[in-house]
Amino acid sequence: MVGAVDRIYRVGELTGQIKNLLENSYPFVAVEGEISNFRPSAAGHLYFTLKDGEAMLSAVMFRGRAARLSFIPHDGRLVVARGGLTVYPQRGSYQIVCESLEPAGEGAILAMLEERKRRLAAEGLFDPARKKKLPSHPERVGVVTSPTGAAIRDILKVLGRRHGGIHVVVLPTPVQGEEAEELIAAQIRRANRHHLADVLIVGRGGGSLEDLLPFSGEKVVRAIAESEIPVISAVGHETDTTLSDLAADYRAPTPSAAAEAVSRARDDLLRDVREMRSRLEESLTNRIEKIRLLLERFTPENLERGIRVLLQPRLLRLDDAKERLVEGARSLTLTRRRRLELAAAQLESCSPFDILKRGYSIVRAAAGGIVTSAGDLRPGDGLTIRFFRGEADAAVEKTRPD
Repeated sequence: MVGAVDRIYRVGELTGQIKNLLENSYPFVAVEGEISNFRPSAAGHLYFTLKDGEAMLSAVMFRGRAARLSFIPHDGRLVVARGGLTVYPQRGSYQIVCESLEPAGEGAILAMLEERKRRLAAEGLFDPARKKKLPSHPERVGVVTSPTGAAIRDILKVLGRRHGGIHVVVLPTPVQGEEAEELIAAQIRRANRHHLADVLIVGRGGGSLEDLLPFSGEKVVRAIAESEIPVISAVGHETDTTLSDLAADYRAPTPSAAAEAVSRARDDLLRDVREMRSRLEESLTNRIEKIRLLLERFTPENLERGIRVLLQPRLLRLDDAKERLVEGARSLTLTRRRRLELAAAQLESCSPFDILKRGYSIVRAAAGGIVTSAGDLRPGDGLTIRFFRGEADAAVEKTRPD
C-alpha cells in the first residue's frame, strides 16, 4: 500500500529545495579523489569526475580559477579539490564547484614552503637590494648540479655553441634526496671559498614538488644569499618555482636559459665590437670637426672681427657717456651763470649809489655823522650833501622837524 503524502512536489521545486539544502550545508569542502573523464572546454572551463573505490563526484572548475593552476590535470591524477557543493538541476545531479585544485599530498609541503618563505623574507634574504649584477663577459662559469643529469648537458651544449672559450667548473652534487640540500649548499660555499668562478649556475631539470625540495631548503637559500659570486637559479622548467629563485641574483626559467644568460654568442660579440668601433670613429670625427671649427675662429680676420664686436658696444657706451658729461657740464655752467647774474643784479639793486642815481642824496653833519632827522639840526649847522655825482657844502637856515 502506497503511503499518504501531504503534498505533491514538482521536480524543479524539489530539486531547488535540495540544491538550497546542499549549498547551505556544504558551502566549502575539501575532497580527495582521482581525476576521471577529464574534459577541458573551448571556453577554458574544466569538467571532470572525482572518484575513489566507492563513489564518484562530478566536478567543474571555471576558467578564472583554472588559469591559476600550477600543474596540468589529467586522468588518473590524485588531487584535492576545494570548493562548494551544488546541484545541477538540468541533470538532477550534484557536483563540486572547485575553487582550487592541487595534487594530493602537496598541501602540507606547500604550507611548509609558504611558512619558510615568509620567515626568510622577513630576514631580508629575498630583498632586491641584495642582488648583484651578473658579469657581462665571465671567463669561468661554475655549475652546481648533478654531473650525470640533463641540466649539465644542456648547459655545456649551449656554452659550446655560443662561446666555446668560457671555462666551465662543474661542482657535482645530488639534486634530490635527503643529502642534496646540504651538499648543494656546501658546493656553493666551496666555490666562494676558493674563488672557483665568476658566476654560479645552481640548478637541475624539472621534477615533482618533492624532487625540487632541496632547492627550497633553508641551507641552500642562505648559501645563495651569502654568496659573493653572483648566482643564477635554474631549477626545473619555466613553471617551476623554488625559494632559490627568490634568493638568487638572477632567475633563469631553464638551465639552457641560464647558459645563454652568462654567454654572449660570438656573432653578438663581433656585432658589439663593430658597433663600438663605429661609435668611436664617429665620436673622433665629431671631435676633430669641432676642433677645426674652433681653430677657424682664431684667424686674423676673425680675431679682428671678434675684437670689433667686443669693443663696438663699449665704444658706443663711452661716446654716450662723453656726450652726457659735456651736456651736463654745459647745463651746469648755464645754471651757475644765470644764478650769478641774478645775484649781481640783486646786489646792484641794494647799492646806495643805485638809490642816489634815482635822485636821492646823503646828508652828513659837519661832525661827520649821517643826518636822518631834521630834529637833529640847528640853524647855522654846516652840512655836506652827497649826490650821485659829487658833493656840496651847505648851511642850515631853518629846520622843520615835522
